[in-house]
Amino acid sequence: MSASGIRFDEVSVAYGRNAENTVLDSFDLTVEPGEVMALLGPSGSGKTTALRAVAGFVRPARGRVWIGERDVTDLPPYRRGVGMVVQQYALFPHMRVEDNVAFGLKAQKAPRGEIAGRVAEALEMTGMSAYARRHPRELSGGQQQRVAIARALAIRPGVLLLDEPLSALDAQLRSGMLAELARLHRELPDVSILYVTHDQVEALTLADRIAVMDKARLQDVGTPSRLYRRPGGTFTASFVGNANLLPVVGGPEGGTVRFGGTELRVGDTVRDAVRDGESATLCVRPHRIGLGESESEGGAEDGGNVLRGVVTGLQWRGATHRITAEIDGHEVTAEVGELREPPRLGERVALRFAAEDGVVLRG
Repeated sequence: MSASGIRFDEVSVAYGRNAENTVLDSFDLTVEPGEVMALLGPSGSGKTTALRAVAGFVRPARGRVWIGERDVTDLPPYRRGVGMVVQQYALFPHMRVEDNVAFGLKAQKAPRGEIAGRVAEALEMTGMSAYARRHPRELSGGQQQRVAIARALAIRPGVLLLDEPLSALDAQLRSGMLAELARLHRELPDVSILYVTHDQVEALTLADRIAVMDKARLQDVGTPSRLYRRPGGTFTASFVGNANLLPVVGGPEGGTVRFGGTELRVGDTVRDAVRDGESATLCVRPHRIGLGESESEGGAEDGGNVLRGVVTGLQWRGATHRITAEIDGHEVTAEVGELREPPRLGERVALRFAAEDGVVLRG
């Protein structure tokens, strides 16, 4: 398998008689050789269209698609040298596992003497060697997905396209397949993977970088850590992980904002300078918020921020409690460790978070 990256050069895709329905708009993104890039977004965001443009199943109205050094925009799918796995497996029910895996090799007219060895190699890589003679109906959902991945790998692609590959599996199987995909990536470091998903856990677990999409456009791109800790806008903050998004205005001092009647310190987490009185949004992740001191104990003596309000929701989740409080007309959610004596509904509480855990967003 030779290393190949992917480059979208201002790619747009539109449908309709007059191309009035734009489903991918000026998409500009580079997937480096050997990188796992997740396309993450809600239904209709354009992520599957972008993947199908690489596969050759849709023709861009504008822009170009590159695989490695080749402009593949005008090439048919079978000449692009990519492997693809879709959510419904797409196995041939009348063929045995080994024949399903060999299908792509035969379509590419691989030398007959090489096919058996490459099928065996792909099945071993996916842990399916013992099932080579079975039919798909004799396999579990997870096993069928492994066969679909083996079929994609058998052609030794430089690019692997995964379109919601785990969405048809139950939660336990999905967790196991995530681990298998991570292992495969370690074993195939030269293969570039474009992974389409609406599941943030999958994206955060597997991806080297994540491209966040909404309304046919690229909204943000970065490492999972950067997008989670320092999202580039409110959509990224709300879609990549849970977030409290609170309306604030710039404070009179640098590194401060006001939420309702409370001044909060955000230190150097302000992405751009927010002038005194300028509107912005403060992002605070629920798991970074804890229960503060009681109201009678005064302010946050350690320099952190304290918000005071009334408990409106309480959920026990085994290892954690989720507490929702109404503060200045807004709901603020905290995820805290299991409490022996959690607050009661209607009780006044103080919620605390450190200055560095509040990120100010302007978009």
